[in-house]
Amino acid sequence: MNLIATHLNDAEISLIDSERLLYREPGFALLEDDQLITGSAAYAAARLKPRRIHNEYWSKLQTQPLSDLRFQHLSAADLVSQQFEQVWRKAAEHGDRLVVAVPAYMDNASLGLLLGIIAEYKVPVVAMVDAAVAATRRHYKNAIPVHVDLSLHSTMLTRMSQEGQAQVDRSAVVDESGMLALNDAWIRSIAAAFVKQSRFDPLHTAETEQLLQDKLPQWLAEASSGNAVELEIEYRGITHKAELESLQVAEAAESVYQRIVSNLRALYRADETPAIQLSSRAARMPGLADMLKARVGGEVYLLEPGATARGVLARCRDMQRGDSGVSLIRQLAWDQSPVVAESQESQSNGGTPSHVLFGDKAYMINSHPLILGSQSVDSERSIDLQQEMPGVSRQHCSLQTEHGQIVVRDSSRYGTFLNGHRIDGSAVLQIGDTLRMGTPGHELKLILVEQPDGA
Repeated sequence: MNLIATHLNDAEISLIDSERLLYREPGFALLEDDQLITGSAAYAAARLKPRRIHNEYWSKLQTQPLSDLRFQHLSAADLVSQQFEQVWRKAAEHGDRLVVAVPAYMDNASLGLLLGIIAEYKVPVVAMVDAAVAATRRHYKNAIPVHVDLSLHSTMLTRMSQEGQAQVDRSAVVDESGMLALNDAWIRSIAAAFVKQSRFDPLHTAETEQLLQDKLPQWLAEASSGNAVELEIEYRGITHKAELESLQVAEAAESVYQRIVSNLRALYRADETPAIQLSSRAARMPGLADMLKARVGGEVYLLEPGATARGVLARCRDMQRGDSGVSLIRQLAWDQSPVVAESQESQSNGGTPSHVLFGDKAYMINSHPLILGSQSVDSERSIDLQQEMPGVSRQHCSLQTEHGQIVVRDSSRYGTFLNGHRIDGSAVLQIGDTLRMGTPGHELKLILVEQPDGA
């Protein structure tokens, strides 16, 4: 009886044992009239037959019929079952046991369905572990780790607590910020380069659009390791060429990266040192690691390929399934040497604001707290938000300079929102940030006002 680990991230469904990688293919399904194809074979037809492609069945695992009238006899659960059967028959033998690492986008109802599907194939599940916990095998001393991974449709950010073990504190699933959104942005940018430089539009036909998708991983690797990417496509005997600077590749993904940054910053308090732990998939995204370090601060730690599956396999090897069944494990002991992070101040370089803009008036921020709320305080610097607004406290939050940074501290019952995301007590502010209080809310903008000497 062999123990096998699977990581059910639909960007790369993977299986490993103690010796080798057994399976790694995406969560794609191609629904033909006479057959159902999953994995890499379906992905290879994604641009050729887009109306027959399904890729949300892992992230939206349910039993309701598919919306496509041609395939309403099938559900997302059926597609998951088909791919799991393919995986297990290909990789496992009778009697093998399974440990499962599950991503943050799967809720309790999805996990219950998943266990039912696996049980249909009489596969004994030893343990089911949160994927971020499985990947976090080290204690980050003097820092707070957040695990970052990308699925097909989202980016998952999991803040870990470290009270003697790796444990989920809280998670954020950033929708429309996954591999598909990034790939679409890069394909559009690459196509524009071909049009401009060679008068060839690779998006004009499904065949050449599929070629872009097939070549994209190679081009992204080149963008991550060099200053420019040489683009080349052969179609109907003619070779078309173009070139993109690596910086342009990163810029094409900036809107997606910015959503990730915004959510990640909201997970850190002002006095914490970030330890940003990137999966190998996230680390392969050109410019992402650099942007996270620049805008969030702290240190970025890159995990090796397969770290999640290996982490759950190594730490669940001796577990036995209990009589009460399987429940999600959200904490595990570390099994690798700790990392000592150096505490740093003024780490991010997103720009330090000097004023906060409310309406048409700018208020200077300095070392004396600037109180924001529905009632002004005579003895303190304050911004009176004046009109009544649901969800605004009398003294809602404060802004001040601390250690060269501008810090917002929330003192309300209702929460203070930084760029649309509720902060956890406090956060470091940057130029261009927006603070919101109340519903629908007062909004204030963080700005930099130039001094008379041009500083």
